[in-house]
Amino acid sequence: MPQPAVSILLLLLALLLVLAAVLLVRAARFRPDAADLAPHAGGGEPIPVDADAAAGRLSQLIRKRTVSSREPSSADRAEFRSLLDLLPDLYPAAHRALEREIVNGRTLLYRWQGAEPEAPTVLMSHFDVVPAEEEGWLHPPFSGEIADGRVWGRGAIDTKGTLVCILEAVEQLVASGFKPKRDIYLSFCDDEEIAGDGAPTHVRLLQERGIRPGLVVDEGGAVVENIFPGVRGPIAVVGVAEKGVSDFELVVRGAGGHASAPPRLGPAFRLARAIQRLERRPPKPFFPPPTLDMLDTLGRRSSFGYRILFANLWLLRPLLARLFHRLSPETRALSSTTIAVTTLQGSPAANVLPAEAKAGANVRVAVGETAAGVATRMRRAIADDAVELRIVRAGDPSPVSTTREEPYRIVAAAIRGTYPEAAVTPYVMLGGSDSRHFAAVWPYVYRFTPYELSREERETIHAANESLPIRKLGKGIEFYIRLIRSV
Repeated sequence: MPQPAVSILLLLLALLLVLAAVLLVRAARFRPDAADLAPHAGGGEPIPVDADAAAGRLSQLIRKRTVSSREPSSADRAEFRSLLDLLPDLYPAAHRALEREIVNGRTLLYRWQGAEPEAPTVLMSHFDVVPAEEEGWLHPPFSGEIADGRVWGRGAIDTKGTLVCILEAVEQLVASGFKPKRDIYLSFCDDEEIAGDGAPTHVRLLQERGIRPGLVVDEGGAVVENIFPGVRGPIAVVGVAEKGVSDFELVVRGAGGHASAPPRLGPAFRLARAIQRLERRPPKPFFPPPTLDMLDTLGRRSSFGYRILFANLWLLRPLLARLFHRLSPETRALSSTTIAVTTLQGSPAANVLPAEAKAGANVRVAVGETAAGVATRMRRAIADDAVELRIVRAGDPSPVSTTREEPYRIVAAAIRGTYPEAAVTPYVMLGGSDSRHFAAVWPYVYRFTPYELSREERETIHAANESLPIRKLGKGIEFYIRLIRSV
């Protein structure tokens, strides 16, 4: 080999060795802060709560069939009113101490007056639920049965359980003589599952009264395990933003007619080809800032092999984004906009050509993108002028709440006090919640459901056998007591 070639080869080898050394040194130094590792961070001894009594009250709320519907006539408003009437009986001390306002005759807004009205805290939940058929349930979905150490029924997790945790914490604190330093508001709505106007109305009311919350906490992440590569042990994921939720429609029109003489490239074919092209050209993967924060937080707790990746995002970010895109549906959703074709419509009969073929697509827009921008890319991927793509409902991502100021630290401290072994991390919430209406106006909005939830338990949300262990209900009450004390 000529001498110049040998020199170049040696130089390249030296550069690779230097690069490898840099990667390894950065990985070795990529560790959590000592304060973050402290098991006692953010709290002390467990707080005594009566979880069994709380389970009995949750059971009573589950028996109220507060099923929301986009068709007003389909919702049983008597069940909703019955739930509103029941709460003062279940929580008498809280209802003596707090001002209760029934907004629009349907939703609840409580004010717990503190010594100072500035920068109040808003704690949120919703008491409507999605429908449930009895088939497949071990215990009927609206029985509220308590069995095997769990409370069974629709809403146990999503989110009548959260409503109970909040009111149990308030009841216990009021009974103990506690008075908050700042005002605390409780915002409970009846139409979150149908993206209704309950939460927007509460936002408008607070704005009209000149109230500017210093902290808002709603449903969202939970304490989970085995969701992040290389990390063992529990992880508490706190939503600092929500992906946008948009509905798109693809439409292809034709002449219709008898299926015995089909034309080439008919509506059904063009629609199927368009869907296939969207599948083959998915949105490009990338990491928005909140996901980068999550990678930094959890990467520091991962095994050494993974730390080499997470400690060196300055070099490996595009590679890791592509890896996340392929690893699982969950990691793909964290690293890109997602497009899910959910409904299809064509001809009403097997021997009739469709005059119109339609597909509905639910699009979850990543932080940093917009529904309009996604639509432009989808049209480019479909590349067929015969396919009309229209936005039925445009929902852009929520603003991102900071993790570097006191409101986030308050929430994180309450989590660590309740779950000392959990690593607390921000993340982008994949679903939607009522809190997006608050986040559009105020900056400190966080989404956390205060339970340890297994994969199996998470999969029962909006499905059969939704249930919450009584022990976990008690931990949820502890979380809200810590949170209320600290704000």
